[in-house]
Amino acid sequence: QVQLVESGGAFMVQAGESLRLSCAASGSVSSITFIGWYCQPPGKRHEVVASINGNDIIDYADSVKGRFAISRDNTNNTVYLQMNNLKPEDTARYCCMANWKTRTSTLSSWGQGTQVTVSS
Repeated sequence: QVQLVESGGAFMVQAGESLRLSCAASGSVSSITFIGWYCQPPGKRHEVVASINGNDIIDYADSVKGRFAISRDNTNNTVYLQMNNLKPEDTARYCCMANWKTRTSTLSSWGQGTQVTVSS
């Protein structure tokens, strides 16, 4: 199994400020084929914000291009989301999700999430 733990959120930051979220993976990390950051704004479904696949291809939601950056440190099995120039509409619970392979299937694991609230 793969376990994910997020950190780095903030109860309240001002618009224009920056945050860095961390997602620490443990367990069968070598079986991870995709890892991404998702956000869930109040009253809405999860939306993918940024992701890295097994070929190191990175993708971003249009709303965060040029402001957010996803990266990973394989030495400590951590994926980061650098969030710059935050906007009130970025307010959401941010969750890390990973797809990982077993011998017979591909499964998904989610972290518990970390709240980001941006005030204008």
